[in-house]
Amino acid sequence: MAIHASAIVDPSAKIHKNAEICAYTVIGANVEIDTGTIIESHAVVQGPTKIGKNNHIYSFASIGGDPQDTTYEVGQDSNLIIGNDNQIREFCTINRGTEKEESITRVGSNNLLMAYVHIAHDCQIGNHIIMSNNASLAGHVRIQNWAILGGFTLVKQFCMIGMHTYIGMGCQINKDIPSYMVASGVQTRIRSINAEGMRRRGFSPNAIAAIKRAFKVVYRSPGLLDQSLKELEETESEHIEVMQFVQCIRSAKTGIMRGPNEE
Repeated sequence: MAIHASAIVDPSAKIHKNAEICAYTVIGANVEIDTGTIIESHAVVQGPTKIGKNNHIYSFASIGGDPQDTTYEVGQDSNLIIGNDNQIREFCTINRGTEKEESITRVGSNNLLMAYVHIAHDCQIGNHIIMSNNASLAGHVRIQNWAILGGFTLVKQFCMIGMHTYIGMGCQINKDIPSYMVASGVQTRIRSINAEGMRRRGFSPNAIAAIKRAFKVVYRSPGLLDQSLKELEETESEHIEVMQFVQCIRSAKTGIMRGPNEE
């Protein structure tokens, strides 16, 4: 176990012998850190927090802090769980969960959280996600696998961002974004499908074409949304990607982000 002499580590913390705790780091009570994880100098990790294997947490990150929620009281059940192989860059802040929603904030594996990213209480973050500098999530946000958030993106509480989505720089997200979509603009709208991202991740031309058809049915047709979804369920049921797109819309808690021609 490599723990620098200047680090402050609570006696209750459980740190794997192959983890590395650098100079002037503070590790609080009820923190667990697994093998291969590196905590750089001046970072702070508070608990209860569990951090998995081979994560790299950079200087001045604040991990596992109290929820920024006026209903939270010290001593309530409140946890943070972080998976494996994440890069959490300088000045990131990730807060623990509240009793409103299972008392857990969860970050999956293989994510890149760039500098100054903020993840609030009760967020559920999947795998292979990129959050660029200063992207910020309010409480209870859900982000599915392989999503990319551009710098300074702001996501309102309870919103969901579907898998394989791309969100441009400086967007304000106040509705759910279905899987496989691209959102951009100061007045943020769904602009198109994420065809390039799908190609890079090995989706077949047929799958990309199916998502393109689904986009047109939902965002370009004059019919009611429920009618559009039923049409897709009847005509595109063999395409799992389209059914994932439909499920995102049907499970939306905040409604879905508007399309390019909608006011």
